[in-house]
Amino acid sequence: MDLTPLRTSRDFTLVFTGAGVSMLGSFITYVSIPYQVYLLTDDPLLVGLLGVCELVPLLFMAFVGGALADYVDRRRLVIFGELAFTALTGLLLVNALLGSPQLWLLFVVASLSTAVDGLQRPALDAIVPRLVPPEQIPAASVLNSFRMNVASLAGPAIAGVLLASVDIAWVFAIDLGTFAVSLVCLAFMKAVPPPPAPQRPSLRSAVAGLRYARSRPELLGTYLIDINAMFFGMSQALYPFVAERLGGPAVLGLLYAAPSAGSLLATVTSRWTGRIHRHGLAVTLAAAAWGVAIIGFGLSGTLWLALVCLVLAGGSDMISGIFRGIIWNQTIPDHMRGRLAGIEMLSYSIGPTLGNARSGIATRFVGVSGSIIWGGVLCVVGTTGLAAALPAFLRYDGREGLARKIAEDEAWAAGAGGATLASPGAPAEAAAPA
Repeated sequence: MDLTPLRTSRDFTLVFTGAGVSMLGSFITYVSIPYQVYLLTDDPLLVGLLGVCELVPLLFMAFVGGALADYVDRRRLVIFGELAFTALTGLLLVNALLGSPQLWLLFVVASLSTAVDGLQRPALDAIVPRLVPPEQIPAASVLNSFRMNVASLAGPAIAGVLLASVDIAWVFAIDLGTFAVSLVCLAFMKAVPPPPAPQRPSLRSAVAGLRYARSRPELLGTYLIDINAMFFGMSQALYPFVAERLGGPAVLGLLYAAPSAGSLLATVTSRWTGRIHRHGLAVTLAAAAWGVAIIGFGLSGTLWLALVCLVLAGGSDMISGIFRGIIWNQTIPDHMRGRLAGIEMLSYSIGPTLGNARSGIATRFVGVSGSIIWGGVLCVVGTTGLAAALPAFLRYDGREGLARKIAEDEAWAAGAGGATLASPGAPAEAAAPA
């Protein structure tokens, strides 16, 4: 990987470190809450309802968080999110220490955690273009993906070891400690004030963000192609049934780990992505490759072939994610970055959730293998159709997009009275609205 942003930007290094440690702890809790519901109820339906409780607040709060990220200091908004997560984890710890933990509190905390994530994540995503120069955004996107991959692999594994060896209260206590590390890192960062003439959060400003996204075919392409790929190609809900055919419960963990392993492999070998400028074409090819790999997974009759296909699928999805992140961070003007980050959050959150539901429903009609295979086929067909319907996305060149972003930022600053945004490394005071 290209580590230049970590060597040249102190603030990016602080965000990378703090968010990485915090994310690791959050994945530990992500596994622990459903496990505690299982211990208290032994009811699969109640465990499944956690996902519904987590999705509903996100649909609303992602827009709120995006609008706030364009109006207030983004660093302060991230700190507020970490403090809120700390309080919620503290509630989980107190609840676990009770003689009889309360089930309703677990659902409340799960819902509130998703709401806080919707508030914080747009600011966390929108902060990156303010911490590194434009030419380092591809490398920064890769590093952020690497951080997520490591957390998603190590967090559940650590949670499994902890849940098998210590009381669940200790698990929540460890997550609580990760937020202390994150808050210290954020405290040493410089302020990241809002862009000049920020728009007050309102329904009107949220709608303006949606209209802006709709007016940009390269942005529409990133949202629609990813949602299409996840809706048709996501089949995690069927892994237990595939495992039963390929070796039983002992191989289930391998099936879940294989896509993450592919994502991590794609990330640590991704220096080449900085030399690619046809980002729309790269997203399209990666999404199609994901669909082909899913078809291979559905056709696999042996464990090793199934794992290879899942590794290839995870790698393809990560390459698509890297180039989507580059498009977002290199082309969206700063005064819109928070609101668009909220839309991005919905695009990559809704697809997998609906995709797992689709795969389960389709199984009733075409069986497990048929659901996976036809999902992959429809993913490739949908990707091809969307690329044909959005030729501007297919032709998109990152160099032209970056030039337009710079021009839009300058025009916005000029309209705000000549205020300018601080370049990476400049004093925070230089970025204050005029």
